This record gives sequence, C-alpha cells and structure tokens, in this order.
Amino acid sequence: MKRILLSFSLLACVTAASAAPVFTLNSPDFNDNDVMAKTFAGNAKGNASCTGEGISPALSWNNPPPGTKSFALTLVDPVGAKGLGVNHMVAYNIPFQRTSFARGELSDGKGYTGGKNSPGTLRYYGPCPPAGSGQHHYNFTLIATDLPANALGQGLTREELLSKLKGHTLGAAGLIGRFGNE
Repeated sequence: MKRILLSFSLLACVTAASAAPVFTLNSPDFNDNDVMAKTFAGNAKGNASCTGEGISPALSWNNPPPGTKSFALTLVDPVGAKGLGVNHMVAYNIPFQRTSFARGELSDGKGYTGGKNSPGTLRYYGPCPPAGSGQHHYNFTLIATDLPANALGQGLTREELLSKLKGHTLGAAGLIGRFGNE
C-alpha cells in the first residue's frame, strides 16, 4: 500500500511540474525563425549593408519564472563580423511588471537601461548583414533575473552584462528572426 501511495505521489509531482507554464518570448511582427521585414533592418548612414528603417520589432513575453525582479534583453547575430558575432541590442533593468515592448520602443531607448552594442550605441541597432552573406540568424534572448530593476549602471557590453548576471538568472526565453541582403 505504501508503494502505491508513493507512486501516486510521485506521479502527481511529475504531472504538476510538467504542467508549469513555459517562459516564452514572441513578436507579432515575425514568427520564430521567420524572415524579418526590411523595416527592422539597420539604417546606418554610410553603411551599404544597412538597408532598412532601423525600427525595432514589437516583443512580448509570458510566464516569467517566480521571483523575477527584472529582465535583460540581448540581440546577437552569432555569424556577423565574419564569425566573431555582432551584438545588436543590450538592454537591462527592465522592470518585472513589464510584459512587452511596442514596435520602435527599443529603437527609442525607452523602458530599459541601454548597454553598449557592437556599433557602440545604447539602443536597438537593426540587422546589417553584408550582401551575398546569406540569411543571418538574429537571436533575441530575454533573461529573467532576481536583481532589482535599477541594479546595473548604463553602458555595459553584452559580455559585462552576462558576467554581472551570473548567479542572478532565473530563466530565459528566446526568439530568432532571420534577415539577409541578397
């Protein structure tokens, strides 16, 4: 009888654990692993690879881990710069109450503390892959942390941010958008 009760207890625990909601990151502007519109590509003057409008896509998230006090958001092209990677967005101190960014809001630098991306700005910098390099994958990663929303100072690089988040992360959600200049 004890074994039967123990088996039912374990089954109930496993079922409850598997029913926990998943932390997700989404965009109404593109589905995961879909091609992003040219609107979201970079628009840096003097760079022929920046063929877009430089407007950030809308993002929303659901089911952050319990205990979340703030979020960090990064956008990386891992094959950019001929394989060295390009950081397009480093944002953090995003309050835990927040569940989305409207289209263009990350470009405007509102609702977060800006970290330094590869081009040296503190805001969203859209995709600018060289012509003929194929489709690049732009990895949006939203990290839930136990840090208060004012814990980190402005201007951290992605590497500095990740170093400061060690021991403070509770989970992450990702979304991939593709873009290429053929």
